[in-house]
Amino acid sequence: MKNLSIVTEEELENFYHTISKNIKTIRTEKKKPQLDLVLEMGLKSTSFYSKCENSKNNHHFNLEHLYKIAVALDIDIIELFQGIKTTK
Repeated sequence: MKNLSIVTEEELENFYHTISKNIKTIRTEKKKPQLDLVLEMGLKSTSFYSKCENSKNNHHFNLEHLYKIAVALDIDIIELFQGIKTTK
């Protein structure tokens, strides 16, 4: 069966990787440790956060996570999407 999806798996991987990279860069620039961000977000696992931030084992942030990260880092959420192109 032919895949009719308009977005490839590779494109999705790049999408998630770019967001994770942006989060890590901004968090590092603001000198905010992962643990502090995890606690501010109300997450129970630093391991889960770390896997998302480092794009490991197909873990990625959801919309709620992105909103909480933007609030915790005191940034406009659009900054998390820098470098993402939606047109081919």
